Amino acid sequence: MSLIKAKTKYVRISPRKARLAAGLIRRLSVEEALLQLKASPLKGARLLKKTLDSAVANAEHNFDAKKEALIIDEVRVDDGPTMKRAKSKNRGGRAPILKRMSHFTIVLKAA
Repeated sequence: MSLIKAKTKYVRISPRKARLAAGLIRRLSVEEALLQLKASPLKGARLLKKTLDSAVANAEHNFDAKKEALIIDEVRVDDGPTMKRAKSKNRGGRAPILKRMSHFTIVLKAA
């Protein structure tokens, strides 16, 4: 069986914050990872859970794989584009505000 992938792009969370949630599920089975993400209070965990659910659905539909036999091979959180905004400061100055985005990639393999 080949590797099963799922990607979510242009998610409005900074990659640094999302990588905290990604660290919770590396090298776990899918069932354990879903429990970890469900119990975590992080916003990144909620968003990564959606991507993991998509990867499991891809595996079940395209490869007839069982959810119990899947292991997370790779979790990657890459930088997406950054929206640049400005906040006004005193005496006509301005300060940059960077609204960062992320791209999530989850790769599963059969145990």
